[in-house]
Amino acid sequence: MKPYYQDSYVTLYHGDCREVLPMVGAVDLVLTDPPYGIGEAAGANKSRSKLAVAKDYGVSNWDNKPIEQELIDRLIKHPAIIFGGNYYAMPASSCWLVWDKHITGDFADCELAWTNLPGAVRRLSYLWNGCMKKRPEQRWHPTQKPLDVMKWCIDQADTKLKKRVETILDPFAGSGSTLRAAKDMNRKCIGIEQSEKYCEVAANRMRQEVLGL
Repeated sequence: MKPYYQDSYVTLYHGDCREVLPMVGAVDLVLTDPPYGIGEAAGANKSRSKLAVAKDYGVSNWDNKPIEQELIDRLIKHPAIIFGGNYYAMPASSCWLVWDKHITGDFADCELAWTNLPGAVRRLSYLWNGCMKKRPEQRWHPTQKPLDVMKWCIDQADTKLKKRVETILDPFAGSGSTLRAAKDMNRKCIGIEQSEKYCEVAANRMRQEVLGL
C-alpha cells in the first residue's frame, strides 16, 4: 500500500487500520487515542465552553461507536498506551497514565491512558483549555492531544521498558500528534488514519521542520 506521506521518520497511511495493520511489521510501542463512542465528532465540543466560543470542528460519525474489542486485543499484544482505555474491557493494569488538565469547563478533569507497561500509575499536569493552554498550539481535531503529553507518554514507555522506544504505531492518527511527537524525538512512527481530511492535516504537520507555535 502506498503511503499517503513518508519521510525519514514518519510513514502515514490513509485507510482503515483493520486493513492496513497486517502490512505493518513489528513495533516497539502502540501509542494511540481511538474513538470511544461518545459522539465528540458529532459536534459535542461546541457545547462545552464557558468562557469563550468553542471551535467548531464540523460534524462526522467516526466517534459514534467504540472500536471493536477484537481490534483492541490485537493492538495490546504490543507494549501499548491506549487513551480512553476506561471505555473498553481492558486487562488489569498497575500503570495507568493520567493527564490532569487542571481547568476544563465541562470536559473531564483528567484523561486516562491504559497501559500494559510495568510499574505504577503516573500523572502529568498539563493545562489545555482555550487561551490558557500551557503552551500555544494550534488545534485541528476535537480530541487532539498536546504534543507535550504525547512526548511524556513516549518518555514513560522508555522508562518503564528500560530501553529507548524506536518504532511507534498509531492506528488512529487523527491530526498527527503522535507522529509529530515521535518525529520531534527522533523516533520512527507509523500512522494510519481513515479520514483524508486529517491525513492532509497530519502530513502538513510532518512537513514542518520546526513546528510552528
